[in-house]
Amino acid sequence: MAHDAHVTRQVIEYLSKKGYTKTEATLRAESANQDVEGRPIPSRPDDGGGVKYRQGFDVLWRWIEDNLDIYKPDLRRMLWPIFVYSFLNLVSDDYARESRNFFNAFKPQFGAEHVDDLRALEPISLPEHVMTNETAKIYRGAKYRLTLSSVAFYNLIRFLESKEKEGGAVLVGIIQSHLNVVTVERGNDAQYSLAQILNRAKTIEDFPAEDEGIPGHNPGSANTSRTAGDNVLTKLKLGPMPMDDDLKGDVRAELEEEDSRNPPMNGQPSLASHFEQCIKREDSEDVPSRNELQLPSSVARDVAMEVQKVKEDRDRFKIERRTGGVGPGVSVTMFTFHNTYDSINCLDFSEDNILVAAGMSESYVRVWSLDGRELASQVEGQQPSASRRLIGHSGPVYAVSFSPAIASNGLYGSSTNAKYLLSSSADSTVRLWSLDTWTCLVVYKGHNHPVWDVTWGPFGLYFLTGSHDKTARLWRTDHIGDLRMFVGHDKDVDCVSFHPNGAYVFTGSCDKIVRMWAVSNGYPVRMFTGHTGNVTSLACSPSGRALASADDAGTIILWDLASGRLRKRMRGHARGGIWSIAWSVESTVLVSGGADGTVRVWDVDPPEPAKENTALVQGRVLAEGGAGQKIDGNAQIQGVAGAGKKKGKDVIVTADQISAFPTKKSPVYKVRFTRQNLVVAGGAYLP
Repeated sequence: MAHDAHVTRQVIEYLSKKGYTKTEATLRAESANQDVEGRPIPSRPDDGGGVKYRQGFDVLWRWIEDNLDIYKPDLRRMLWPIFVYSFLNLVSDDYARESRNFFNAFKPQFGAEHVDDLRALEPISLPEHVMTNETAKIYRGAKYRLTLSSVAFYNLIRFLESKEKEGGAVLVGIIQSHLNVVTVERGNDAQYSLAQILNRAKTIEDFPAEDEGIPGHNPGSANTSRTAGDNVLTKLKLGPMPMDDDLKGDVRAELEEEDSRNPPMNGQPSLASHFEQCIKREDSEDVPSRNELQLPSSVARDVAMEVQKVKEDRDRFKIERRTGGVGPGVSVTMFTFHNTYDSINCLDFSEDNILVAAGMSESYVRVWSLDGRELASQVEGQQPSASRRLIGHSGPVYAVSFSPAIASNGLYGSSTNAKYLLSSSADSTVRLWSLDTWTCLVVYKGHNHPVWDVTWGPFGLYFLTGSHDKTARLWRTDHIGDLRMFVGHDKDVDCVSFHPNGAYVFTGSCDKIVRMWAVSNGYPVRMFTGHTGNVTSLACSPSGRALASADDAGTIILWDLASGRLRKRMRGHARGGIWSIAWSVESTVLVSGGADGTVRVWDVDPPEPAKENTALVQGRVLAEGGAGQKIDGNAQIQGVAGAGKKKGKDVIVTADQISAFPTKKSPVYKVRFTRQNLVVAGGAYLP
């Protein structure tokens, strides 16, 4: 072999002297792929017996960790897809031992962000598994999308090319075949400006980038294209639903009459003028049409409700934006249920602040009066009772929802209190209950599996359900069957919500994706990805411009609906699930409650450019749990139960938190802002 190498050198020298440059270059290229003894050096994946994948990945990982801090956050995003495709290629090429060693060697660094995918990929050991495993098919069937600054990406490619014989060629092949890398110039995108790159370098993120991944699979996004701009998005009509002209005239007349009976106080606008201001806010180009939803004509109850809404909106406690680092003073009224023996699955408060309903694991619904008064019935012979049991389901009740209502003053000849209650159950049905007769009016059947969530639309005509059958369905109370079926989630639809104008609905799933759908045609219009846990709660802001979604990892994400982009990410709850979130009337403050037994108040303003992506740096570490003491988001945390104990997992609280209210071992099932900006919460005491 050594003799052959010597002969090759002599031939190259001869060709050089004679001027045969092309032949010389070809022979040099061929001889470069041989070692000192003349054996070929493997440059293709299959030539390296699987070793090249591990060698190349290890070289890449070390180079990234030794790189400049401003490029590390972006370059680290390359590691996960390269890891996945390297592993799948090794298995497909039947390198069983090498693939297992590769997987076990590098999987720990991805555990925080990709725990579910790692769990799904780990059993793969044979080429046949790659063809049948659902997660493997998703990765092999689509390109993984990444957005990197052009400087970082070009430096990466140059480095891999320089390490061709150490596995670099293998990794370049993976990038070409399986990755869709979008490069962005530093000055063309605010996210990749020098200031933002430096801010990201200060933290180690354990959540996916907003536009990263495979469309339709977490993490990832199919609704954002930095190169195409907003033209790739469906234009949304996010303004409030216009009021019917006849209804508008009737409400204006009633308000003028009320102003004459009770003139406004000094410095207070009249009800009629306040109403006119509200109407002006409705007059914009991005409002939906009433014909799209086929809303019925208004009745006396609608007039009474709109009049009361104007009064409460004018007289409400106004929650201004956070100023000078001091948040608004928000108080919470907590209703705690005792001796439940863990039988309550869900809660809901009526919008007239009179009733609370609980869905029970024993297959019935129970309703109480919040002020302790007995509940009367219009059925002859039924005596008033402190609570009412609604019996009819044949499985645990997972969700209850009161029809739209508002506090009634009895001046307009029509009650505005809640009239109906919806409940969904493990028996795959939804039931509509009358709160006048306390009987079941309709049983809606359509889902094939347990129905996890149900909620009323803003106008009391439509309602929405989400089920274990991976679908959400739109219903109308006067139709026995569903009107729309929203199909697209890979797993259960766990939570659902309406847009305030009723033209759109939102669905959240344990596939960690939130989807937005148009009611008029059932088409998907947005997909929001970025959660690292199962989505457990959704709430759209009263302004109709933002969506809040929460997960069981203790994270709340705010989304901008028009652009389809993530606005901010907030942390503070412990793991176990954030079960309810609600917005203030002004859409400036968010309140949340969950399994950790706390009610937390959040500032929803996006961070200032100078402070963006520094939430984890400014965050405080708290222990889980609480003993009834308020935690001020701006003050020194002292005396919190468990704060000085060694046991219990520490929780990062981001600077967005304004305040927190721990309970005494009471998971919070429901939080709600009233129309006058008072917070009502409910939970069950679990000793």
